[in-house]
Amino acid sequence: MTRQSIIKPILLSAVLATSTVGLTGCGYNNLQAQDEQVTASWSEVVNQYQRRSDLVPNLVKVVQQYAKQEQEVFTQVAEARSRAGGITVTPEVLNDPEAMERYAAAQEQMTGALSRLMAVSERYPELKSDALFQDLQAQLEGTENRIAVARNRYIQEVQGYNTTVRQFPTNITAKVFGMSAKPNFSVANEKEISTAPSVDFDNGGSKAAQ
Repeated sequence: MTRQSIIKPILLSAVLATSTVGLTGCGYNNLQAQDEQVTASWSEVVNQYQRRSDLVPNLVKVVQQYAKQEQEVFTQVAEARSRAGGITVTPEVLNDPEAMERYAAAQEQMTGALSRLMAVSERYPELKSDALFQDLQAQLEGTENRIAVARNRYIQEVQGYNTTVRQFPTNITAKVFGMSAKPNFSVANEKEISTAPSVDFDNGGSKAAQ
């Protein structure tokens, strides 16, 4: 084995070690970790919205048994579900403010339509006492709470990531590697970020616990 063949691996190891330290010092590794956390928390948001969407057909079916004349409400729910399901959720959405806004708006329309559907039960005592309806209502309320918790976690993760992307000196690293601030859900009340909500469909809507 020649001296040169021995020196090359040593130099390569030294370069790799220096590069690793350099990337750590400039915040690259932290940016990557935060980016992964944002992606993971987004997946949970999508998962919970899908859970809600899967409940809708059964919920509509049981309500229709008692309130067939509420066709307008059923139509609104069907249209809202179609719009929400028609948006393709890809990783690119996380970096596209317009796509994020469309997705969030579609889900909010779904929330409003479901609130109107649940309000129908107030006019039909037999529906309110139906065991299947009560079970579906409980599942929906639980899902709405999980959605809010997942959204709040995503909001926090994006805020942390965006702060890192904008702060010096990690903002330089972010620019070098093409990493920019991500769009976020809008929050009407900053308390929503840290407060798990309670959902009350009996009053025709949902609200965050104060």
